[in-house]
Amino acid sequence: MELRVLEYFLAVAREQNITAAASSLHVSQPALSTQLKALEMELGKQLLIRGVKGSRKVTLTEEGMILRKRAEEILSLVRRTENEITQSDETIAGDVFIGAGETNIVRLFAKVAKTLQKKYPDIRYHISSGNAEHVLEHLDKGLIDFGLLFTEIDSQKYEIIPVPIKDTWGVLMRKDAPLAEKQYICPADLWDKPLIVSHQKGDNHYLGRWLQRKESELHIVATYNLLFNASLLVDEGLGYALGLDKLIHTHGSNLCFRPFSPPLEASCFIVWKKYQVFSKAAEAFLQTLQQLIETENVSHS
Repeated sequence: MELRVLEYFLAVAREQNITAAASSLHVSQPALSTQLKALEMELGKQLLIRGVKGSRKVTLTEEGMILRKRAEEILSLVRRTENEITQSDETIAGDVFIGAGETNIVRLFAKVAKTLQKKYPDIRYHISSGNAEHVLEHLDKGLIDFGLLFTEIDSQKYEIIPVPIKDTWGVLMRKDAPLAEKQYICPADLWDKPLIVSHQKGDNHYLGRWLQRKESELHIVATYNLLFNASLLVDEGLGYALGLDKLIHTHGSNLCFRPFSPPLEASCFIVWKKYQVFSKAAEAFLQTLQQLIETENVSHS
């Protein structure tokens, strides 16, 4: 497969129309159709379902959808590699890619970026949000440089730096909810309440131990990936969302946050692949990050 043909295929997937894709690529429609048919023959699979007579819409087969995802990843890596190699020896510039879940600890990355900004103004930062599975998948594929995770990590596969800052678990609720009168929330307070919980696997085990109940014994009405979406469900009165503090700004809203008692803190780790070869920009970011974390460790000791 040629990279050029993958770009052609992605254009068709995007436009859902071969003629429109050909126009965006500045190639003729017959030439584009020939390239796509050759790609299907090379792979031995149908990738596109051409529209029936009278319709020009093109849809992807299951194999086509797989190729679209992989082609996006391949071309992203190619562009990233080109950018890293073409930077001059004297210049530190380029892109730093970070994957993270929802956490206020992302501010740590912001502090590092701000520190580097004056010295290296041409470094750009790209943060993608997702759960642990998403972050680890992107790390393994080389699509990001660093991940910020709360889950346990395989130290044989990844380098790990514990973050000295911890997030606090608690309950997001409406201000007129019965539990809003309490300063802290204990496990028994939640046993009979409608709960909105994270659908990340690690969180379920973590919270289950604190709640002293199995998932089947709780009244779970919804799950979430992003706490902001859960906050909308809470605001509509669906239930109580279990999550981390400082992610939803409750000031001036109908919502409030109450921490757990006994307290439950989430430990966080910055990870990257062992034997990772970093770009100059990512190397500068890592060095500054380690210095900042050492300073934080000293201040917390």
